[in-house]
Amino acid sequence: MATAPDTDFAPTSHKGLTYPFGGAEPASGETMQVAPGIDWVRLHIPGPLRHVNCWLLTDTDGKALVDTGMNTAAARDAWKAIFNGPKANTPITKVIGTHFHPDHIGLAGWMCDHHAAPLIMTRAEWLTARMLAADARDSVPHEMLAFWRGAGWAPEQIDHATAKGWAGFRKIITPLPLSYTRIEDGDTLTIGTRDWRIVTGSGHSPEHACLYDEAGGILIAGDQVLPRISPNVSLGITEPGADPLGEWFASIAKLKTLPADLLVLPGHGDPFTGLHTRLDAMDREHRERLDELAVFLAEPRRAVDCFGRLFRRAIGQDVLGMATGEALAHLRRLEVEGRTTRDTQDGVWWWRAA
Repeated sequence: MATAPDTDFAPTSHKGLTYPFGGAEPASGETMQVAPGIDWVRLHIPGPLRHVNCWLLTDTDGKALVDTGMNTAAARDAWKAIFNGPKANTPITKVIGTHFHPDHIGLAGWMCDHHAAPLIMTRAEWLTARMLAADARDSVPHEMLAFWRGAGWAPEQIDHATAKGWAGFRKIITPLPLSYTRIEDGDTLTIGTRDWRIVTGSGHSPEHACLYDEAGGILIAGDQVLPRISPNVSLGITEPGADPLGEWFASIAKLKTLPADLLVLPGHGDPFTGLHTRLDAMDREHRERLDELAVFLAEPRRAVDCFGRLFRRAIGQDVLGMATGEALAHLRRLEVEGRTTRDTQDGVWWWRAA
């Protein structure tokens, strides 16, 4: 197991997890060492998550960067403060994106361009990011409108989403470089004195890359494992017949083959130990929701009718898309398991227990 640097941190525990740094975290524009040669950067992002974690890894001629934050003025200013302050004159040797979400690769193009550094990602994440950036248009595609109607959105909800257009992804990332370096499951990235094995997962995103340092006992987990919340697992318009929750369960089982006592460096939240405890809790939470949902479907329900069984908060317009995707992922999993059937009436999808 990895050990924290010799500091005065007071570890804390919660729900079977141990947080070796207590409540300590790096301030904006600063870094904090979590293990020899590994620095933690925390950047503000808009929305309920509030922040994203990035990691600077000591490399032969500088630092490798895992995830970059979203393309916002606050994030760019924080990075400028870091490279004018604690990491002055430190080049970035490579930029590694765990997955395509804009809070993780939003500034990847900016970083790669400034440091002449290669971008390293899995193929599915790279292609998804390129597709979403290229598919920016003024009006929302008719397929998306039908998707929202099918899930049960009200006309005013559709109008509100439509007013935003169809270029949101491009607006919150900087242009990605035209070339990238592919990584895939089982590959090893040597960064400085550490060897990182790539462990991929799916469900939250198509080919999410985690970085596992077996010798050091460290897992850079991105969004595959978060300490206090479950990552969003959504069914979307791109692949409406997929089973992302089934892929998520398989990824949890895969990650449980790693040692239980790793220091986990997540994409959101604080570093922690107790990997298996957290994986078990996420698995159990989703399966319990599936069972509750199956009972709720004794009468026909739309996706939007299921929010109260899946979430412990009111669903406003700001999170309606993510909530809808998550509800559809659970309904699709019940369908794959043979526990529900779906009918379409006037373009609206209705599920009922089989």
